[in-house]
Amino acid sequence: MEGLNRKLVLENGSVYYGTGFGAEAGCVCEIVFNTSMVGYQEIVSDPSYTGQGVVMTYPIIGNYGVTDEDYETKTPTISALIVREYNDNPSNFRYTKTLSELMQEHDIPGIAGVDTRKITREIRDVGSMKCMITSAETPDAEAMELLKATELPRDQVSRVSCKKRWYSRTSNHKFTVVAVDCGMKLNIVRSLNQRGCNVTIVPYNTTPEEIEFMQPDGVFLSNGPGDPQDVPEVAQIVKAMRGRVPIFGICLGHQIISLAYGAETYKLKFGHRGGNHPVRNLKTGKIEITSQNHSYAVRSESLAGTKLEATHINLLDNTIEGVACEEDMVFSVQYHPESAPGPQDSGYLFDQFIQLLEQSKNPAGAQVSLFSAEERKEV
Repeated sequence: MEGLNRKLVLENGSVYYGTGFGAEAGCVCEIVFNTSMVGYQEIVSDPSYTGQGVVMTYPIIGNYGVTDEDYETKTPTISALIVREYNDNPSNFRYTKTLSELMQEHDIPGIAGVDTRKITREIRDVGSMKCMITSAETPDAEAMELLKATELPRDQVSRVSCKKRWYSRTSNHKFTVVAVDCGMKLNIVRSLNQRGCNVTIVPYNTTPEEIEFMQPDGVFLSNGPGDPQDVPEVAQIVKAMRGRVPIFGICLGHQIISLAYGAETYKLKFGHRGGNHPVRNLKTGKIEITSQNHSYAVRSESLAGTKLEATHINLLDNTIEGVACEEDMVFSVQYHPESAPGPQDSGYLFDQFIQLLEQSKNPAGAQVSLFSAEERKEV
């Protein structure tokens, strides 16, 4: 890693020279930033970053390597990683390879030595935009012409969703859950397994009839990349299954549930990415520090006239962070309660889902009131 051999070119004309790591290939993608202080392996292997180059605001990346047990997907699909300082000599008894080796295996380029604080301010001020990582010798005019001519893809979910269903079982299971894979993180499956659920993971374009044939106790809609309006197939699942079994959605799943009920979504200027977003639970008044990764949000005023009620709100920009329909046993959140990486304030949401599964199987038992103050204290 000697010399400035690679450069980052932004759509607004800014150019940053740095040193390459990871794969030698170049790429054109959308540039975003993440404010997490730890968890770069989980970020690199999170399918929600498909088609994106991620600027890490924490300055030192790579210092603890990567570990086989910590992947969020088996095949990382992030486009690029942009860091201030890359450390290729990990100090961690668990590590199995370096971050650069992981990125080389999956053809992911990286650039280090750039001013990530300045780049982050540009994204904050201008908004997410296209960027290019290329050789330092590439003429700026040529790079800008390629950026202008490249259209970012909109098929991210179909690229990262599983191609056929698979199973994750646990001993002495109590419930069977069908999880619709829009780019699901593996820690979501682990979180459901830990709470006594056998999980059947199905492709995003599985039909409601196929899911109904599996006779699940509940349906889960996963996180994933891109615009929720690009995957109407998943919204059809919500429309067909709501009110019949409990449905829980996270991130992209939250946006899709909102669309299925008639609400609207829109693209944020630069999105929410990091493990430090404060969210207020509107039912309890409690504030959770959350882990987030998304470019789109639910338009708050569009909830009027739907059966959905806002349950959580972001304290930084007042965007909707959670919705629920008690009548249909449907709820969702914009953030990541499985916390990989991130704080662990929101794990109770999985317990909320389990309570709904129990209520659905035993309607004569105690009724669950979504996000009530009493239940939040019990978890």
